[in-house]
Amino acid sequence: MNEKEHVPEPSEGYVNILGYRLFYKSFGEALKGTVLCLHGGPGATHDYMLPLADLSVYGYRVVFYDQLGCGKSELPKNHALFVMERYVEEVEELRKVMRLGRVHLIGSSCGGQLALAYALKYQRRLRSLITIGGLHNVPMVFEEMQRMRKKLPPEVYRTMLRYEELGDYESPEYQKAVEVFYRKHLCRLEEWPKELTHSFEHLSKPVYHTMNGPNEFTIIGNIRYWDVTNELHKIRVPTLVTCGRYDEVSPKVARDIHRRIKNSRLKIFPRSSHLPFWEERDRFMNTVREFLETLEIMQDNKLVKGLRTALREVEEGKTRPLDELVRELNLEDEV
Repeated sequence: MNEKEHVPEPSEGYVNILGYRLFYKSFGEALKGTVLCLHGGPGATHDYMLPLADLSVYGYRVVFYDQLGCGKSELPKNHALFVMERYVEEVEELRKVMRLGRVHLIGSSCGGQLALAYALKYQRRLRSLITIGGLHNVPMVFEEMQRMRKKLPPEVYRTMLRYEELGDYESPEYQKAVEVFYRKHLCRLEEWPKELTHSFEHLSKPVYHTMNGPNEFTIIGNIRYWDVTNELHKIRVPTLVTCGRYDEVSPKVARDIHRRIKNSRLKIFPRSSHLPFWEERDRFMNTVREFLETLEIMQDNKLVKGLRTALREVEEGKTRPLDELVRELNLEDEV
């Protein structure tokens, strides 16, 4: 994006959410709305998602934050707080405390999982939903990862299995083998961005181990059976489902989410793996921008049509409660 040098300087700080201090960073003004970004991991930091600040150039306020126990946010002693249900409430409380109104919610990886969980409970608080390598079914993702790593060079796969049998996930040899997988299915750029490296180096092990397990291929944490497949039909907000062709959360997962959310859109980036906003940055931003701008046009058309209907009803002597009209026109922006 030629205009990326014009991304405004961010404001940042801390906000008290559900009794703990969370770090946030905000770019731009909400001229067209607010985009709230949910990082993955679980246990990563917001930094690797910073390319999404590009959207601030087009009139959106873009807000990032580090979830509880992650990055610069407070790390509680009670690790039992690291559960999906509480993180859903954390998103909602942050939205209210920061007065974000109805938001465009973007979730990457496990942040996409969190975004889906949030939408299932609070979709009236959303203008739209976007997942990037997001997941709705952890057992399916696990099976797909196993399938993908079996296609690695045989010596790499054997090294993984050998150290996993020993329970030695910190061995340099094992880490080297895992990096082969990551270079193929997490980020295919020859040189990884410093923001991505930062998020990896500052991964919160308490959060990651509690929710996921020792690594991507050994999921024994509290999300291991998480599956909302049969609930996705309840999501009615405009939804864009994205992933990369080589994504560790495979296109099979994205296609299944798309199939189950009515009227959702699907975009698979042909040269990307798990981070298309880095690997195909301009194409990704244009896709998201087009999606958001289409929603604006649809909303404007709905507003005009609704106002015409309301005027006609007035002329015919009909009256309706104001709150009913507000709901119909989707104007309750500061709920």
